[in-house]
Amino acid sequence: MIYPTNKASLLLILWNILESYGFDPEPLFQEMVLNPGLMRTSGARYKIDNIDKLWRKASEIIDDPCFGLKAAEVWHPSNFGALGYAMLASNTLRTSLERLVRYHGFLSDEDFMKLDETEEGLRLTLVLSHRNVDKSEQNDAALAVTLSMCRMNYIENLAPVSVTLAHPKPACSPGYFEYYRCPVLFEAPSYGFTLPIEAVDKILPGSNPQLAELNDQVMIQYLAKLDRDHITQKVIAAIIDQLPSGGVTDETVARKLFMSSRKLQRQLQRAGTTFNALLNEIRRELARKYLREEDTSITEIAFLLGFSESSAFSRAFKRWTGVSPVNYRKAS
Repeated sequence: MIYPTNKASLLLILWNILESYGFDPEPLFQEMVLNPGLMRTSGARYKIDNIDKLWRKASEIIDDPCFGLKAAEVWHPSNFGALGYAMLASNTLRTSLERLVRYHGFLSDEDFMKLDETEEGLRLTLVLSHRNVDKSEQNDAALAVTLSMCRMNYIENLAPVSVTLAHPKPACSPGYFEYYRCPVLFEAPSYGFTLPIEAVDKILPGSNPQLAELNDQVMIQYLAKLDRDHITQKVIAAIIDQLPSGGVTDETVARKLFMSSRKLQRQLQRAGTTFNALLNEIRRELARKYLREEDTSITEIAFLLGFSESSAFSRAFKRWTGVSPVNYRKAS
């Protein structure tokens, strides 16, 4: 199974929020199987499911339903990597926000924002899926940080025309009016804010097109590598799923991934591998694992790896490792 992920450095924001409320974040991260060291590792990503669990845990222990707003005080452009610096070097708020939407894959495997031109101005709306529809604190944090970045780019007292929040109005609601400095509608159909046109199209004092384009290139290269990694992971998952049924081929895997075998071959070639190379690698690694488990017979292992008979598996294993399955098991 392929799990959607987010850029690990984004969770430094929640780490800082937890610390600001007097909690030690490390045991909470460990409990959710999130290695804290990855937040400062270039290119590292966390499973979104684990991230969601951590935010839910934070909402349980922090006695403040408005703690998502705290993100505006503790974030840093480096949390967004090259995208953060490209946004700050953009020539207008419009192009800055367009970069955020265009390169969303740099931060997350899931769409999370969209932009629309309205009569009021430029509307930024969070894209709510089944995963984030009930994540009020997380959604609050996303909006608060985005506006904070706009204020850093434009002017500190920048105020949206309006703000909509899908969650109920909390007891701490004055904090929202204080932060946004504009009308805030609770229990709305969506999370988002609208910025005045005169603000979004004004040339920014920190505009640096060359620096922005350099960071764009970093993101483009990263996303290209991510795409290559993703197709490899998808093929591996499909192969593992189909192995016990036997007859796994590039055609059967391509059908599972809703593409032609020719397209699959092209994508794997761009990723620097081939279908047969992945199939042999998976079979080899699984064979070693199964052979170390003494309660699984060699005949059963051959079946699990999609071989029609144990003799075919034995020949393949000896070709991979130089020893027979029986001798490998004895030496393990």
